[in-house]
Amino acid sequence: MEYDYIFGNNYYKYYGDKGVKSTVYDILAPAQEQDVQPGMEYPMVPRPIFDNPNYKGSGKLKDKVAIVTGGDSGLGRACSIAFIKEGAKVVIVYYNETRDALDTKNYIENLGGECHLIMGDITDHKFCKYVVQETINKYGKIDILVNNAGVQYQQDSLDYISDEQFDWTMKVNVYGMFYLTKEVLPYLKSGSSIINLSSVTTFYGDPQLIDYVTTKGAIVGFTRALARNLALKNIRVNAIAPGFFWTPLQPACWVKEKIPSLGSNSAMARGAMPYELASTFVFLASDDSSYMTGQVIHNNGGEVMG
Repeated sequence: MEYDYIFGNNYYKYYGDKGVKSTVYDILAPAQEQDVQPGMEYPMVPRPIFDNPNYKGSGKLKDKVAIVTGGDSGLGRACSIAFIKEGAKVVIVYYNETRDALDTKNYIENLGGECHLIMGDITDHKFCKYVVQETINKYGKIDILVNNAGVQYQQDSLDYISDEQFDWTMKVNVYGMFYLTKEVLPYLKSGSSIINLSSVTTFYGDPQLIDYVTTKGAIVGFTRALARNLALKNIRVNAIAPGFFWTPLQPACWVKEKIPSLGSNSAMARGAMPYELASTFVFLASDDSSYMTGQVIHNNGGEVMG
């Protein structure tokens, strides 16, 4: 007989007749779930850690203007905070998570930074045009685009994925990225950066996220093709493929019993907090990565290597 149990902050597995008891990983969060997509940050337990107080900006993005989709919470919030610390102004695009967006705005203003909130649906091409025009009207330029917004739904087999779910996942994760990138491009100049969010699931093929994995694979292809297309203009296009990070997308996707085990498959045997990805966004947005384009950076604790 095999069974799992929790003691303190650790998760253990007992292997029955093999007589082996082993620590699997350090738990980031207890079982919980949300019935909305892409999820809300304020009710999460514990609250995600999005800012490393020891991170000191050095002006790497001074006077830059960035658009961050899904910048209200999760990885997008961590990205926005890091950009602010590096001297950028940030336009945060969010779907309907107004409380999270206002919390992020207040945090940024307390840091002495400046951001602009825009609520809407990136699957609407007209809205994406509005985002870009609003950014130009307010700040006069665009230097960085982070296509971070996304949705994911757990389904045990392809049979359970409805046409409506597949269509919505494609529209949010791929169409929104395509529309917004297309509208931003005329305003990007030499030295600009586009950062797209793929996922570790694309590289091992999560069997319960078939439609999500499909979109994240498409993002890798889009990144590589666009990078070659824009290389001679010195506009860099790269992607990040995060592993398990404690963001609203997790309780909004998975059944609550799975939450404590997420991240356990990584070599580091744990998931991560959003702040642990923040410096990667800065690296790809800044001149630190001036000779890097068409690449996928794997921040996944060693879940997928190579």
